[in-house]
Amino acid sequence: MDNKMFCFQCEQTAGCKACTGAQGVCGKKADTAQLQDELTGALIGLARATEGNENLVNEVTDKLILEGLFSTITNVNFNNETLKVLINKVEAEKERLVPNCFSCASCCGRNDNFDMQSLWEADEDVRSLKSLILFGIRGIAAYAYHAAVLGYTDKEVNAFFYKALFAIGMKDWGMDELLPIVMQTGEINLKCMALLDKANTETYGNPEPTKVSLTVEKGPFIVISGHDLYDLKQLLEQTKDKGINIYTHGEMLPAHAYPELKKYTHLKGNFGTAWQNQQKEFANIPAPILFTTNCLMPPKESYSDRVFTTEVVSYPEIVHIGDDKDFTQVIEKSLELGGYEESMLFTGINSGSTVMTGFGHNAVLSNAGAVIEGVKTGAIKHFFLVGGCDGAKPGRNYYTDFVKQTPKDSIVLTLACGKYRFNDLDLGEIGGFPRIMDMGQCNDAYSAIKVAIALAEAFECGVNELPLSMVLSWYEQKAVCILLTLLHLGIKNILLGPSLPAFISPNVLDFLVKNYNIAPISTPERDIAKIIGE
Repeated sequence: MDNKMFCFQCEQTAGCKACTGAQGVCGKKADTAQLQDELTGALIGLARATEGNENLVNEVTDKLILEGLFSTITNVNFNNETLKVLINKVEAEKERLVPNCFSCASCCGRNDNFDMQSLWEADEDVRSLKSLILFGIRGIAAYAYHAAVLGYTDKEVNAFFYKALFAIGMKDWGMDELLPIVMQTGEINLKCMALLDKANTETYGNPEPTKVSLTVEKGPFIVISGHDLYDLKQLLEQTKDKGINIYTHGEMLPAHAYPELKKYTHLKGNFGTAWQNQQKEFANIPAPILFTTNCLMPPKESYSDRVFTTEVVSYPEIVHIGDDKDFTQVIEKSLELGGYEESMLFTGINSGSTVMTGFGHNAVLSNAGAVIEGVKTGAIKHFFLVGGCDGAKPGRNYYTDFVKQTPKDSIVLTLACGKYRFNDLDLGEIGGFPRIMDMGQCNDAYSAIKVAIALAEAFECGVNELPLSMVLSWYEQKAVCILLTLLHLGIKNILLGPSLPAFISPNVLDFLVKNYNIAPISTPERDIAKIIGE
Protein backbone atom coordinates (compact mmCIF):
# COMPACT_ATOMS: atom_id res chain seq x y z
CA MET A 1 0.00 0.00 0.00
CA ASP A 2 3.07 2.32 -0.06
CA ASN A 3 1.97 3.88 -3.34
CA LYS A 4 -1.74 3.05 -3.23
CA MET A 5 -4.78 4.71 -1.74
CA PHE A 6 -8.43 3.95 -1.19
CA CYS A 7 -10.88 6.82 -1.35
CA PHE A 8 -14.46 6.96 -2.55
CA GLN A 9 -15.84 9.81 -0.47
CA CYS A 10 -16.54 12.28 -3.31
CA GLU A 11 -18.70 12.19 -6.42
CA GLN A 12 -15.81 12.33 -8.89
CA THR A 13 -14.13 9.16 -7.56
CA ALA A 14 -12.48 7.08 -10.29
CA GLY A 15 -14.87 4.96 -12.33
CA CYS A 16 -17.68 5.73 -9.86
CA LYS A 17 -16.03 3.10 -7.65
CA ALA A 18 -12.92 4.38 -5.82
CA CYS A 19 -9.58 6.08 -6.32
CA THR A 20 -7.08 3.29 -5.66
CA GLY A 21 -3.87 4.29 -7.41
CA ALA A 22 -1.00 6.65 -6.67
CA GLN A 23 -3.20 9.76 -6.88
CA GLY A 24 -6.90 10.55 -6.59
CA VAL A 25 -8.96 12.42 -9.16
CA CYS A 26 -8.90 15.45 -6.83
CA GLY A 27 -5.10 15.54 -6.96
CA LYS A 28 -4.59 14.04 -3.51
CA LYS A 29 -1.60 11.68 -3.50
CA ALA A 30 -1.58 8.21 -1.99
CA ASP A 31 0.68 9.10 0.93
CA THR A 32 -1.58 12.05 1.78
CA ALA A 33 -4.66 9.81 1.64
CA GLN A 34 -2.94 7.35 3.95
CA LEU A 35 -2.13 10.13 6.41
CA GLN A 36 -5.76 11.25 6.34
CA ASP A 37 -6.76 7.68 7.13
CA GLU A 38 -4.21 7.64 9.95
CA LEU A 39 -5.64 10.92 11.25
CA THR A 40 -9.16 9.49 11.13
CA GLY A 41 -7.99 6.37 12.95
CA ALA A 42 -6.36 8.57 15.59
CA LEU A 43 -9.60 10.53 16.02
CA ILE A 44 -11.44 7.24 16.58
CA GLY A 45 -8.77 6.38 19.16
CA LEU A 46 -9.35 9.76 20.82
CA ALA A 47 -13.10 9.09 20.92
CA ARG A 48 -12.41 5.75 22.61
CA ALA A 49 -10.20 7.49 25.16
CA THR A 50 -13.00 9.87 26.15
CA GLU A 51 -15.26 6.98 27.25
CA GLY A 52 -15.44 7.23 31.02
CA ASN A 53 -13.37 10.41 30.88
CA GLU A 54 -16.05 12.78 29.67
CA ASN A 55 -15.23 15.17 32.51
CA LEU A 56 -11.73 15.64 31.05
CA VAL A 57 -12.97 16.62 27.58
CA ASN A 58 -12.44 20.34 27.05
CA GLU A 59 -12.41 22.96 24.29
CA VAL A 60 -9.02 21.73 23.08
CA THR A 61 -10.38 18.20 22.63
CA ASP A 62 -13.47 19.43 20.78
CA LYS A 63 -11.41 21.71 18.54
CA LEU A 64 -9.07 18.87 17.60
CA ILE A 65 -12.04 16.72 16.60
CA LEU A 66 -13.41 19.51 14.38
CA GLU A 67 -10.03 20.32 12.81
CA GLY A 68 -9.23 16.67 12.23
CA LEU A 69 -12.53 15.84 10.56
CA PHE A 70 -12.60 19.08 8.55
CA SER A 71 -9.05 18.46 7.29
CA THR A 72 -10.11 15.16 5.73
CA ILE A 73 -12.91 16.65 3.58
CA THR A 74 -12.20 16.59 -0.15
CA ASN A 75 -10.11 19.49 -1.50
CA VAL A 76 -9.08 20.85 1.91
CA ASN A 77 -5.65 19.55 2.94
CA PHE A 78 -3.01 18.25 0.52
CA ASN A 79 -0.12 18.87 2.92
CA ASN A 80 1.52 15.86 4.60
CA GLU A 81 3.38 18.00 7.11
CA THR A 82 0.29 19.71 8.53
CA LEU A 83 -1.49 16.35 8.67
CA LYS A 84 1.39 14.91 10.68
CA VAL A 85 1.20 17.84 13.08
CA LEU A 86 -2.52 17.22 13.57
CA ILE A 87 -1.94 13.50 14.18
CA ASN A 88 0.66 14.32 16.83
CA LYS A 89 -1.74 16.75 18.52
CA VAL A 90 -4.46 14.10 18.61
CA GLU A 91 -2.04 11.56 20.08
CA ALA A 92 -0.93 14.04 22.74
CA GLU A 93 -4.53 14.80 23.67
CA LYS A 94 -5.30 11.09 23.93
CA GLU A 95 -2.32 10.60 26.23
CA ARG A 96 -3.61 13.44 28.41
CA LEU A 97 -6.95 11.68 28.76
CA VAL A 98 -5.62 8.16 29.41
CA PRO A 99 -1.96 8.51 30.50
CA ASN A 100 -1.87 5.12 32.23
CA CYS A 101 -2.96 3.33 29.06
CA PHE A 102 0.37 4.06 27.43
CA SER A 103 2.22 1.92 29.98
CA CYS A 104 -0.46 -0.73 30.39
CA ALA A 105 -0.20 -4.16 28.76
CA SER A 106 -3.98 -4.70 28.73
CA CYS A 107 -5.69 -5.06 25.37
CA CYS A 108 -8.89 -3.18 26.26
CA GLY A 109 -8.50 -1.07 23.14
CA ARG A 110 -8.71 2.38 24.72
CA ASN A 111 -5.18 3.20 23.59
CA ASP A 112 -5.62 1.73 20.13
CA ASN A 113 -6.17 3.75 17.00
CA PHE A 114 -8.49 2.34 14.40
CA ASP A 115 -7.02 0.84 11.23
CA MET A 116 -9.05 2.41 8.43
CA GLN A 117 -7.97 -0.31 6.03
CA SER A 118 -10.16 -2.72 7.98
CA LEU A 119 -13.14 -0.46 7.23
CA TRP A 120 -12.42 -0.25 3.52
CA GLU A 121 -12.19 -4.06 3.40
CA ALA A 122 -15.28 -4.68 5.58
CA ASP A 123 -18.63 -6.18 4.55
CA GLU A 124 -20.07 -3.81 1.94
CA ASP A 125 -23.21 -2.96 3.93
CA VAL A 126 -21.25 -2.23 7.10
CA ARG A 127 -18.74 -0.22 5.08
CA SER A 128 -21.61 1.68 3.46
CA LEU A 129 -23.31 2.61 6.74
CA LYS A 130 -20.05 3.54 8.46
CA SER A 131 -19.08 5.63 5.44
CA LEU A 132 -22.39 7.51 5.66
CA ILE A 133 -21.64 8.24 9.31
CA LEU A 134 -18.00 9.18 8.74
CA PHE A 135 -18.58 11.37 5.70
CA GLY A 136 -21.63 12.87 7.37
CA ILE A 137 -19.74 13.95 10.49
CA ARG A 138 -16.97 15.36 8.33
CA GLY A 139 -19.57 17.66 6.82
CA ILE A 140 -21.07 18.52 10.21
CA ALA A 141 -17.57 19.28 11.53
CA ALA A 142 -17.13 21.93 8.84
CA TYR A 143 -20.34 23.68 9.89
CA ALA A 144 -19.53 23.36 13.60
CA TYR A 145 -16.06 24.76 12.91
CA HIS A 146 -17.46 27.89 11.22
CA ALA A 147 -19.89 28.41 14.10
CA ALA A 148 -17.13 27.92 16.70
CA VAL A 149 -14.99 30.58 14.99
CA LEU A 150 -17.80 33.03 15.79
CA GLY A 151 -18.07 31.77 19.39
CA TYR A 152 -21.11 29.50 18.96
CA THR A 153 -20.95 25.89 20.13
CA ASP A 154 -23.42 23.19 21.11
CA LYS A 155 -22.67 20.45 23.65
CA GLU A 156 -24.99 17.95 21.99
CA VAL A 157 -23.37 18.48 18.59
CA ASN A 158 -19.87 18.11 20.02
CA ALA A 159 -20.81 15.00 22.00
CA PHE A 160 -22.16 13.33 18.87
CA PHE A 161 -18.77 13.42 17.14
CA TYR A 162 -17.35 11.14 19.84
CA LYS A 163 -20.35 8.82 19.67
CA ALA A 164 -20.18 8.57 15.88
CA LEU A 165 -16.42 8.01 15.79
CA PHE A 166 -16.74 5.34 18.47
CA ALA A 167 -19.41 3.57 16.38
CA ILE A 168 -17.18 3.61 13.29
CA GLY A 169 -14.50 1.83 15.31
CA MET A 170 -16.81 -0.97 16.47
CA LYS A 171 -15.87 -4.01 14.38
CA ASP A 172 -18.79 -6.22 15.44
CA TRP A 173 -21.60 -3.71 14.79
CA GLY A 174 -24.04 -4.34 11.95
CA MET A 175 -27.05 -2.61 10.40
CA ASP A 176 -29.16 -2.78 13.58
CA GLU A 177 -26.58 -0.78 15.53
CA LEU A 178 -25.35 1.50 12.74
CA LEU A 179 -28.56 2.55 10.97
CA PRO A 180 -29.92 4.55 13.96
CA ILE A 181 -26.63 6.45 14.11
CA VAL A 182 -26.83 7.17 10.38
CA MET A 183 -30.24 8.74 10.94
CA GLN A 184 -29.04 10.58 14.04
CA THR A 185 -26.27 12.09 11.91
CA GLY A 186 -28.99 13.87 9.93
CA GLU A 187 -30.71 15.00 13.13
CA ILE A 188 -27.50 16.43 14.59
CA ASN A 189 -26.62 18.16 11.33
CA LEU A 190 -29.98 19.97 11.42
CA LYS A 191 -29.13 21.21 14.90
CA CYS A 192 -25.66 22.23 13.73
CA MET A 193 -26.97 24.10 10.66
CA ALA A 194 -29.39 25.97 12.93
CA LEU A 195 -26.45 26.87 15.16
CA LEU A 196 -24.41 28.18 12.24
CA ASP A 197 -27.40 30.11 10.89
CA LYS A 198 -27.76 31.76 14.29
CA ALA A 199 -24.03 32.50 14.44
CA ASN A 200 -23.99 34.10 10.99
CA THR A 201 -27.18 36.12 11.30
CA GLU A 202 -26.49 37.38 14.84
CA THR A 203 -22.97 38.37 13.78
CA TYR A 204 -23.58 39.77 10.30
CA GLY A 205 -27.36 40.37 10.15
CA ASN A 206 -30.05 38.65 8.11
CA PRO A 207 -29.19 38.27 4.40
CA GLU A 208 -31.00 40.67 2.09
CA PRO A 209 -31.73 40.15 -1.62
CA THR A 210 -28.74 41.69 -3.36
CA LYS A 211 -27.62 42.04 -6.97
CA VAL A 212 -23.92 41.19 -7.37
CA SER A 213 -21.77 42.41 -10.25
CA LEU A 214 -19.51 40.06 -12.20
CA THR A 215 -17.30 42.95 -13.36
CA VAL A 216 -13.83 43.39 -11.87
CA GLU A 217 -12.96 47.06 -11.67
CA LYS A 218 -9.52 48.39 -12.58
CA GLY A 219 -6.84 48.52 -9.90
CA PRO A 220 -5.55 46.16 -7.17
CA PHE A 221 -7.90 43.45 -5.93
CA ILE A 222 -8.04 40.23 -3.93
CA VAL A 223 -10.22 37.17 -4.63
CA ILE A 224 -11.43 35.30 -1.55
CA SER A 225 -12.84 31.80 -1.86
CA GLY A 226 -14.42 29.26 0.46
CA HIS A 227 -17.12 29.59 3.12
CA ASP A 228 -15.69 31.37 6.16
CA LEU A 229 -17.35 34.77 6.59
CA TYR A 230 -15.10 35.61 9.55
CA ASP A 231 -12.02 35.50 7.33
CA LEU A 232 -13.74 37.77 4.82
CA LYS A 233 -14.60 40.26 7.57
CA GLN A 234 -10.97 40.35 8.73
CA LEU A 235 -9.75 40.84 5.17
CA LEU A 236 -12.25 43.66 4.59
CA GLU A 237 -11.10 45.40 7.75
CA GLN A 238 -7.41 45.10 6.88
CA THR A 239 -7.88 46.34 3.29
CA LYS A 240 -10.13 49.26 4.18
CA ASP A 241 -8.88 52.57 2.70
CA LYS A 242 -5.96 50.84 0.95
CA GLY A 243 -7.34 51.14 -2.59
CA ILE A 244 -7.84 47.37 -2.85
CA ASN A 245 -11.14 45.87 -3.96
CA ILE A 246 -12.38 42.49 -2.70
CA TYR A 247 -14.17 39.93 -4.89
CA THR A 248 -15.80 36.76 -3.69
CA HIS A 249 -15.43 33.41 -5.42
CA GLY A 250 -17.42 30.18 -5.24
CA GLU A 251 -19.33 29.66 -2.00
CA MET A 252 -18.30 33.09 -0.69
CA LEU A 253 -20.79 34.77 -3.07
CA PRO A 254 -23.66 34.88 -0.49
CA ALA A 255 -21.51 37.14 1.72
CA HIS A 256 -22.70 40.09 -0.37
CA ALA A 257 -26.16 39.75 1.19
CA TYR A 258 -25.14 40.20 4.84
CA PRO A 259 -25.62 43.80 6.07
CA GLU A 260 -22.46 43.81 8.20
CA LEU A 261 -20.37 42.72 5.21
CA LYS A 262 -22.05 44.59 2.36
CA LYS A 263 -21.49 47.89 4.17
CA TYR A 264 -17.83 47.68 3.10
CA THR A 265 -17.84 49.63 -0.15
CA HIS A 266 -14.73 47.85 -1.44
CA LEU A 267 -16.57 44.49 -1.41
CA LYS A 268 -17.26 44.96 -5.09
CA GLY A 269 -18.57 41.78 -6.68
CA ASN A 270 -17.96 38.14 -7.54
CA PHE A 271 -15.16 36.72 -9.66
CA GLY A 272 -15.46 33.48 -11.61
CA THR A 273 -17.87 30.62 -11.32
CA ALA A 274 -17.78 27.38 -9.33
CA TRP A 275 -14.74 25.85 -7.66
CA GLN A 276 -13.91 23.29 -10.38
CA ASN A 277 -13.13 26.07 -12.89
CA GLN A 278 -10.49 27.75 -10.74
CA GLN A 279 -7.43 26.35 -12.54
CA LYS A 280 -8.63 27.98 -15.75
CA GLU A 281 -10.11 31.15 -14.23
CA PHE A 282 -7.17 31.91 -11.93
CA ALA A 283 -4.47 31.22 -14.53
CA ASN A 284 -3.75 34.81 -15.50
CA ILE A 285 -5.45 37.12 -13.03
CA PRO A 286 -3.17 39.91 -11.70
CA ALA A 287 -4.28 39.39 -8.10
CA PRO A 288 -3.84 37.04 -5.13
CA ILE A 289 -6.40 34.39 -4.15
CA LEU A 290 -7.16 33.54 -0.53
CA PHE A 291 -8.66 30.11 0.25
CA THR A 292 -10.49 29.97 3.58
CA THR A 293 -12.02 26.48 3.46
CA ASN A 294 -12.42 23.52 1.13
CA CYS A 295 -12.66 23.62 -2.67
CA LEU A 296 -8.93 24.22 -3.22
CA MET A 297 -7.62 22.47 -6.32
CA PRO A 298 -3.88 21.85 -6.75
CA PRO A 299 -2.67 25.29 -7.90
CA LYS A 300 -1.02 25.42 -11.30
CA GLU A 301 2.44 26.91 -11.65
CA SER A 302 1.00 29.84 -13.59
CA TYR A 303 -0.62 31.24 -10.44
CA SER A 304 0.70 29.24 -7.45
CA ASP A 305 2.78 32.23 -6.27
CA ARG A 306 -0.48 34.17 -5.82
CA VAL A 307 -2.35 31.58 -3.73
CA PHE A 308 -2.68 31.90 0.03
CA THR A 309 -4.45 29.59 2.49
CA THR A 310 -5.81 29.97 6.00
CA GLU A 311 -7.72 27.94 8.62
CA VAL A 312 -7.55 24.16 7.89
CA VAL A 313 -6.75 24.58 4.18
CA SER A 314 -3.17 23.59 3.40
CA TYR A 315 -1.06 22.86 0.35
CA PRO A 316 2.72 22.22 0.13
CA GLU A 317 4.85 25.34 -0.45
CA ILE A 318 1.81 27.65 -0.44
CA VAL A 319 1.92 30.55 2.04
CA HIS A 320 -0.40 29.87 4.97
CA ILE A 321 -1.95 32.64 7.10
CA GLY A 322 -2.09 31.52 10.72
CA ASP A 323 -4.51 32.14 13.57
CA ASP A 324 -3.35 35.75 13.92
CA LYS A 325 -5.19 36.50 10.63
CA ASP A 326 -2.51 38.92 9.51
CA PHE A 327 -3.20 39.27 5.79
CA THR A 328 -0.28 41.62 5.16
CA GLN A 329 1.35 39.28 2.66
CA VAL A 330 -1.89 38.99 0.68
CA ILE A 331 -2.30 42.78 0.68
CA GLU A 332 1.28 43.35 -0.42
CA LYS A 333 0.90 40.85 -3.25
CA SER A 334 -2.27 42.62 -4.41
CA LEU A 335 -0.52 46.00 -4.52
CA GLU A 336 2.50 44.46 -6.25
CA LEU A 337 0.39 42.87 -9.01
CA GLY A 338 -1.73 45.97 -9.48
CA GLY A 339 -4.87 44.39 -10.90
CA TYR A 340 -6.35 45.20 -14.32
CA GLU A 341 -5.68 48.44 -16.14
CA GLU A 342 -9.33 48.60 -17.21
CA SER A 343 -12.53 47.09 -15.83
CA MET A 344 -13.11 43.49 -16.95
CA LEU A 345 -16.43 41.67 -17.23
CA PHE A 346 -16.27 37.95 -16.48
CA THR A 347 -19.69 36.60 -17.34
CA GLY A 348 -21.40 33.59 -15.84
CA ILE A 349 -21.69 30.37 -17.81
CA ASN A 350 -24.87 31.65 -19.47
CA SER A 351 -23.29 35.03 -20.32
CA GLY A 352 -25.04 36.94 -17.52
CA SER A 353 -23.28 40.02 -16.10
CA THR A 354 -24.90 39.97 -12.64
CA VAL A 355 -26.27 37.41 -10.20
CA MET A 356 -28.70 37.67 -7.28
CA THR A 357 -28.23 36.27 -3.80
CA GLY A 358 -29.62 36.80 -0.29
CA PHE A 359 -32.94 34.94 -0.36
CA GLY A 360 -32.47 33.33 3.05
CA HIS A 361 -35.34 32.17 5.21
CA ASN A 362 -35.83 35.60 6.77
CA ALA A 363 -36.09 37.33 3.39
CA VAL A 364 -38.51 34.73 2.01
CA LEU A 365 -40.67 34.28 5.10
CA SER A 366 -40.99 38.04 5.65
CA ASN A 367 -42.91 37.89 2.37
CA ALA A 368 -44.64 34.61 3.16
CA GLY A 369 -48.07 36.15 2.71
CA ALA A 370 -47.33 37.05 -0.90
CA VAL A 371 -45.85 33.61 -1.57
CA ILE A 372 -48.85 31.83 -0.05
CA GLU A 373 -51.27 34.06 -1.95
CA GLY A 374 -49.38 33.31 -5.16
CA VAL A 375 -49.87 29.59 -4.57
CA LYS A 376 -53.53 29.98 -3.67
CA THR A 377 -54.30 32.03 -6.80
CA GLY A 378 -52.36 29.64 -9.01
CA ALA A 379 -49.75 32.22 -10.01
CA ILE A 380 -47.12 29.96 -8.42
CA LYS A 381 -47.82 26.32 -9.20
CA HIS A 382 -44.56 24.67 -8.17
CA PHE A 383 -41.30 25.15 -6.28
CA PHE A 384 -38.11 23.43 -7.38
CA LEU A 385 -35.13 23.25 -5.03
CA VAL A 386 -32.25 22.79 -7.47
CA GLY A 387 -28.99 23.02 -5.60
CA GLY A 388 -25.98 21.35 -4.09
CA CYS A 389 -22.37 20.97 -5.14
CA ASP A 390 -21.01 21.61 -8.59
CA GLY A 391 -18.26 19.50 -10.14
CA ALA A 392 -16.32 18.77 -13.30
CA LYS A 393 -17.86 15.45 -14.30
CA PRO A 394 -19.75 15.51 -17.63
CA GLY A 395 -23.51 15.52 -17.27
CA ARG A 396 -23.83 18.41 -14.85
CA ASN A 397 -25.26 20.55 -17.63
CA TYR A 398 -28.43 18.62 -16.70
CA TYR A 399 -29.03 21.19 -13.97
CA THR A 400 -28.74 24.13 -16.38
CA ASP A 401 -31.13 22.51 -18.81
CA PHE A 402 -33.51 21.52 -16.04
CA VAL A 403 -33.81 25.08 -14.72
CA LYS A 404 -34.24 26.48 -18.23
CA GLN A 405 -37.13 24.09 -18.79
CA THR A 406 -38.97 24.68 -15.52
CA PRO A 407 -42.49 26.05 -16.14
CA LYS A 408 -42.91 29.83 -16.08
CA ASP A 409 -45.33 29.54 -13.18
CA SER A 410 -42.68 27.94 -10.95
CA ILE A 411 -39.97 29.26 -8.64
CA VAL A 412 -36.46 27.79 -8.47
CA LEU A 413 -34.85 27.89 -5.05
CA THR A 414 -31.14 27.21 -5.09
CA LEU A 415 -28.11 27.10 -2.82
CA ALA A 416 -24.46 26.03 -2.70
CA CYS A 417 -22.10 26.19 -5.67
CA GLY A 418 -24.37 24.11 -7.91
CA LYS A 419 -26.21 27.37 -8.59
CA TYR A 420 -23.37 28.56 -10.83
CA ARG A 421 -24.81 26.33 -13.53
CA PHE A 422 -27.77 28.69 -13.90
CA ASN A 423 -27.71 31.61 -11.42
CA ASP A 424 -26.93 34.17 -14.15
CA LEU A 425 -30.05 33.23 -16.14
CA ASP A 426 -32.89 35.74 -16.31
CA LEU A 427 -36.09 33.73 -16.00
CA GLY A 428 -38.26 36.73 -15.15
CA GLU A 429 -40.47 37.19 -12.11
CA ILE A 430 -43.65 35.93 -10.47
CA GLY A 431 -45.56 38.43 -8.33
CA GLY A 432 -42.47 40.52 -7.71
CA PHE A 433 -40.26 37.51 -6.91
CA PRO A 434 -37.43 36.52 -9.25
CA ARG A 435 -37.98 32.99 -10.50
CA ILE A 436 -34.45 32.03 -9.35
CA MET A 437 -33.80 32.69 -5.67
CA ASP A 438 -30.33 31.96 -4.27
CA MET A 439 -30.66 31.00 -0.60
CA GLY A 440 -26.90 30.96 0.10
CA GLN A 441 -24.12 28.50 0.84
CA CYS A 442 -24.46 24.74 1.23
CA ASN A 443 -25.00 25.15 4.98
CA ASP A 444 -27.93 27.44 4.16
CA ALA A 445 -29.93 24.34 3.28
CA TYR A 446 -31.31 25.19 6.71
CA SER A 447 -33.05 28.18 5.09
CA ALA A 448 -34.71 25.96 2.51
CA ILE A 449 -35.83 23.59 5.26
CA LYS A 450 -37.31 26.45 7.33
CA VAL A 451 -39.18 27.79 4.31
CA ALA A 452 -40.54 24.33 3.43
CA ILE A 453 -41.72 23.71 7.00
CA ALA A 454 -43.34 27.17 7.17
CA LEU A 455 -45.20 26.58 3.89
CA ALA A 456 -46.36 23.17 5.08
CA GLU A 457 -47.71 24.74 8.27
CA ALA A 458 -49.45 27.49 6.29
CA PHE A 459 -51.19 24.97 4.04
CA GLU A 460 -51.76 22.52 6.90
CA CYS A 461 -50.05 19.64 5.16
CA GLY A 462 -46.81 17.68 5.29
CA VAL A 463 -43.69 18.81 3.45
CA ASN A 464 -44.04 15.86 1.08
CA GLU A 465 -47.51 17.11 0.10
CA LEU A 466 -46.26 20.56 -0.94
CA PRO A 467 -45.80 21.44 -4.63
CA LEU A 468 -42.07 21.25 -3.90
CA SER A 469 -39.52 19.03 -5.63
CA MET A 470 -35.86 18.60 -4.68
CA VAL A 471 -33.37 18.04 -7.46
CA LEU A 472 -29.95 17.86 -5.83
CA SER A 473 -26.37 17.61 -7.03
CA TRP A 474 -23.65 16.34 -4.74
CA TYR A 475 -19.87 16.33 -4.70
CA GLU A 476 -18.42 16.13 -1.22
CA GLN A 477 -19.15 15.34 2.41
CA LYS A 478 -21.23 18.36 3.36
CA ALA A 479 -23.76 17.22 0.78
CA VAL A 480 -23.86 13.85 2.57
CA CYS A 481 -24.86 15.31 5.93
CA ILE A 482 -27.48 17.56 4.28
CA LEU A 483 -29.02 14.55 2.53
CA LEU A 484 -29.13 12.70 5.85
CA THR A 485 -30.90 15.72 7.39
CA LEU A 486 -33.56 15.61 4.68
CA LEU A 487 -34.06 11.90 5.36
CA HIS A 488 -34.25 12.57 9.10
CA LEU A 489 -37.09 15.01 8.35
CA GLY A 490 -38.87 12.32 6.34
CA ILE A 491 -38.57 14.15 3.03
CA LYS A 492 -39.15 11.82 0.08
CA ASN A 493 -38.89 11.74 -3.71
CA ILE A 494 -35.49 13.44 -3.91
CA LEU A 495 -33.75 13.30 -7.29
CA LEU A 496 -30.00 12.94 -6.83
CA GLY A 497 -27.17 13.28 -9.32
CA PRO A 498 -25.15 13.40 -11.38
CA SER A 499 -24.31 9.89 -10.10
CA LEU A 500 -25.14 7.98 -6.94
CA PRO A 501 -22.47 7.74 -4.22
CA ALA A 502 -19.96 4.94 -4.75
CA PHE A 503 -19.97 4.13 -1.04
CA ILE A 504 -23.69 3.23 -1.04
CA SER A 505 -24.07 -0.56 -1.22
CA PRO A 506 -26.98 -2.13 -3.15
CA ASN A 507 -28.73 -3.11 0.08
CA VAL A 508 -28.41 0.34 1.64
CA LEU A 509 -29.56 1.93 -1.62
CA ASP A 510 -32.54 -0.42 -1.65
CA PHE A 511 -33.39 0.74 1.88
CA LEU A 512 -33.25 4.40 0.81
CA VAL A 513 -35.37 3.77 -2.28
CA LYS A 514 -38.02 1.77 -0.42
CA ASN A 515 -38.27 4.17 2.52
CA TYR A 516 -37.63 7.55 0.88
CA ASN A 517 -38.10 6.97 -2.84
CA ILE A 518 -34.70 8.49 -3.66
CA ALA A 519 -34.01 8.24 -7.39
CA PRO A 520 -31.20 9.18 -9.76
CA ILE A 521 -31.73 12.03 -12.20
CA SER A 522 -32.53 10.99 -15.78
CA THR A 523 -33.14 13.76 -18.33
CA PRO A 524 -34.58 17.23 -17.61
CA GLU A 525 -37.52 16.60 -19.94
CA ARG A 526 -38.42 13.26 -18.39
CA ASP A 527 -37.93 14.40 -14.79
CA ILE A 528 -39.94 17.61 -15.19
CA ALA A 529 -42.74 15.74 -16.93
CA LYS A 530 -42.83 13.21 -14.12
CA ILE A 531 -42.79 15.90 -11.40
CA ILE A 532 -45.49 18.06 -12.99
CA GLY A 533 -47.56 15.00 -13.78
CA GLU A 534 -47.45 13.96 -10.14
